[in-house]
Amino acid sequence: MMSFLRSRPAKRKPKLPDGVRIYAISDIHGCAHLLEPMLRVIDADLAQSRPCYAVEVFMGDYIDRGPDTRSTLDILVERSRRGNAVFLKGNHEAFLVNVLRDPSLLTDWLRVGGAQTLMSYGVSSLALGSEQDDPTTLLDELARAIPSEHVEFLRNLRPSFTCGDFFFVHAGVRPGVPLSEQRESDLLWIREEFLQSEQHFSKYIVHGHTPVRSAELLANRANIDTGAYATGNLTLMSIQGSSMLAV
Repeated sequence: MMSFLRSRPAKRKPKLPDGVRIYAISDIHGCAHLLEPMLRVIDADLAQSRPCYAVEVFMGDYIDRGPDTRSTLDILVERSRRGNAVFLKGNHEAFLVNVLRDPSLLTDWLRVGGAQTLMSYGVSSLALGSEQDDPTTLLDELARAIPSEHVEFLRNLRPSFTCGDFFFVHAGVRPGVPLSEQRESDLLWIREEFLQSEQHFSKYIVHGHTPVRSAELLANRANIDTGAYATGNLTLMSIQGSSMLAV
């Protein structure tokens, strides 16, 4: 009797639908001066190659740490009017929303870059900690200074975005949990359990949140957070078909 050995098929590369191109950026952190040239790169590429359908995916942490949160949000709000962009929520946006609800969290927010956000809106936190200073007063000043379109933008951020074989999210996903059942807290905050996993999820995960020296394109995920506010390097990832490029 003859027997046949079946070779195990190679795992199929993740792929976008035909004609779709995605541009992804994560962890801008108030670096408007780095965001603007990346958007010019996208516009030039679109003008030259003219894909059938282009989607820009911004993957959270637009605020804090860097020098100009206000200008960054101005740019993104304007970009949103083009109608082909998706804006995801990062842990820093979630933190700010919580601080506005609970002023007792203000000092913690300032420690993770909130002071730079306040200053970008013309609100000084230098006196915080003195007996005369009141967190509620400081946040009232921020509420008066922040434009309503910025508030609306922050309120409408999405936790994740899926297209073809790709799942875009700020921080990552919890291994062993279906993507449709992930908790938002994990999508925004998870690190080690996700980063150490070699599991092939039901989609290829594109994320930021944990800074790396240069973009990591691994078998099951891609990390494109290159620590823009500290390194001056904001990474742009483009995907078409099964081709992925990070610059």
